[in-house]
Amino acid sequence: MRPKTEGSALAALALAGCAATDTPPPAAEAPAAPAERTCEAAPAQRHVGQKVTAELGEAILAESGAHTLRWGPPRSAWTMDYRPDRVNVRYDDDMVIEAITCG
Repeated sequence: MRPKTEGSALAALALAGCAATDTPPPAAEAPAAPAERTCEAAPAQRHVGQKVTAELGEAILAESGAHTLRWGPPRSAWTMDYRPDRVNVRYDDDMVIEAITCG
């Protein structure tokens, strides 16, 4: 008959991992929060009445300080979710900007 020392040794080893220590675990560093960007539509209002282009979209995004740009084609439905970091640009059938708002 074989002694049960192997099983006892494994059990003791497993329990040793659960033993309490006086040293607290190192504090985990919290990930840095992304910089909050808030849209301000006023600086971009000068683009109302201009034809839509990709370059104009980039300018509106930069001037408004928004993180994202949402184009609003004519007769399109928009979600009502409010995003303080988004600039909205509505345009008409002739691709002329009618309104620039935030949200």
